[in-house]
Amino acid sequence: QVELVESGGGLVQPGGSLRLSCSVSGSIFRISTMAWYRQAPGQQRESVAYITGAGSTNYADSVKGRFTISRDNSKNTVYLQMDSLKPEDTAVYYCWCKPFPGADSNSYWGQGTQVTVST
Repeated sequence: QVELVESGGGLVQPGGSLRLSCSVSGSIFRISTMAWYRQAPGQQRESVAYITGAGSTNYADSVKGRFTISRDNSKNTVYLQMDSLKPEDTAVYYCWCKPFPGADSNSYWGQGTQVTVST
């Protein structure tokens, strides 16, 4: 069983920064594609950024240049550094893990962490 535990959310003023962390149990972490999603009230969950096991990254247009996804395989942890935060970044942020490619392979979600950007 794969378990994901997120941390690092909170309240921050516009223009501020936060770093989210997601720790993953099990030995599959270093081969897994990891991603961050977010869901704002009344909206669908959307992809924010992902990083492959080889280290390739991709970002949603809305966060390019402001957010950075990274991973530390020695700690089984993926990070999301969020800078220049805007009120529209307010959402519950979820960590996602997919150890193997293919539509039929399992993926896993964390429990979510709230990020609120407000004065």
